Order: sequence, then structure tokens, then C-alpha cells
Amino acid sequence: MLRRQHATAATLQKYRDAPFDWAAGKTCLHMARFHLRQMGHRPEGLPRIRSAIGARRALDVRGWANVGDMLDTILPRIAPAQMRLGDVAMLDSGDGFGAIVISLGGKVMGWHEGYPGMTALEPIAIAGAWRA
Repeated sequence: MLRRQHATAATLQKYRDAPFDWAAGKTCLHMARFHLRQMGHRPEGLPRIRSAIGARRALDVRGWANVGDMLDTILPRIAPAQMRLGDVAMLDSGDGFGAIVISLGGKVMGWHEGYPGMTALEPIAIAGAWRA
């Protein structure tokens, strides 16, 4: 549990209040990769994604409909009710990619259109969850 606390704190520190920015690599995919590395995982290197079009191409090349399909290749899927601090979830998004968020224990951290930077959110509908 201590590793989960440290990894989640490090991810929060790095991305808190950072605005979502394709060009700067401040996306939910980059946040998830950083977080998983903090948790001791060694996810594959990310393709150089600097736009929504590039992200769609990267998903399509691998046959993934959304980021949930990607997470299925890295982590074991769990029921959202089983989420612990530091686990990874996907929320539906308007662009069809899905939005990766990190569990804070009751809330999740991620980006949302209504906020200028990454923030803690109340997860209304979790589309999928994975044990990190």
C-alpha cells in the first residue's frame, strides 16, 4: 500500500493543475505511463503522439477501439467497485478515445473539459477499471 501512496503522490505532483496539451505530452496516456512506471510496471514506450489524429492512428494500427483496449493488454481488469488507491480506470469521453484516470480512493484524478488543468473528479460512470 505504501508503494501505491508514493506512486499516486508522485503522479499528482507531476500533473496537478497541468493543462491537457497534446504537443507538450500532457495527456491521460502520458500520465498513465508515468504512474505505471512509479508503480513498478514497465509499459511499452509510447508512440510519439502530438495530436488527436496521431492518437487515433496509434490506436487503429494496434486494433484498439479506445484506451481501454490498450489497458487490457497491460493490466488485469477489475470491477470498478474493487478499485484501490492508484488503480487505473477509464471514463467515456466525447472523442471516443476514452479518458484514463487514476484512483484517489473515492475520487479519480484526470482531465475534464470544465477544468483548466488536471484535477480530482467525482467518477459518475466508470467504463472500465484495471489493477495497477
